[in-house]
Amino acid sequence: MAAGESNYLGGFYFRFLPQRTFSSLSTREITSRLRQWSMLGRIQAQAFSFDQTFQPYQKDDFVMAFFKDPNVIPNLQLLSDSSGQWTTLGTEVKKIEAINVPCTQLSMSFFQRLYSENIVRESGHIVKCLDSFCDPFLISDKLRKVLLMEDSEKYEVFSLLEREEFLFRLFKHLCLGGSLCQYEDMIKPYLETAKLIYKDLVSVRKHPRTKEIQITSSVFKVKAYDSAGLCYPSAKEHEQTFSYFVVDPIKRHVNVLYHCYGVGEMA
Repeated sequence: MAAGESNYLGGFYFRFLPQRTFSSLSTREITSRLRQWSMLGRIQAQAFSFDQTFQPYQKDDFVMAFFKDPNVIPNLQLLSDSSGQWTTLGTEVKKIEAINVPCTQLSMSFFQRLYSENIVRESGHIVKCLDSFCDPFLISDKLRKVLLMEDSEKYEVFSLLEREEFLFRLFKHLCLGGSLCQYEDMIKPYLETAKLIYKDLVSVRKHPRTKEIQITSSVFKVKAYDSAGLCYPSAKEHEQTFSYFVVDPIKRHVNVLYHCYGVGEMA
């Protein structure tokens, strides 16, 4: 690296990794599910590498350096609010927000309680309920009730801390979908897709001594602001518009999972 080229923000340099693909978002079966959930063409994952040791306490410097990096600016994809087309960040980021997202779950047994609490039948069918509205979402089954309605009797089935977990967030995002989402009658497509995306994004290793499987990734929910205000993941806030940075400090990779709420690609 030439003298005088050092990055003034914490010394992180990034490279785009176009060859790193995410099969969890591109197989035929997943594509057809994302289409049904009105997320197809509005969700994507991208990978970047970085060149320094990363510690979670450096998250703010790391994310700010990311948005300022000349290899990120022309490659990081987002959906344009005006055209609805994929574009890159054509503005200077002035401020970022990176919120720690706990990522400790190693098994889908985390969701077993949906069965024991009769939110899902043994057959895998999601139990229906009378329609109600939790703006902008229609609630017509007990699953969406437990995800959205804080005053519902089953809301406590997942603690507030468990609801923060990256695996829970992925599952919830898939269940709620885009603006023309067609809901599933069965739980399996949601659980399977959440598991595949989670495994695709999150890194694990065997502890050298105890041989226990450990998650090595740190996860952050990220927003960026320019001089006019929020600019990433979108200028419009929505529960279903998000960007998660999944940082692998060993491989020195960051996986960016992005979704912008709206009407997904149709058949």
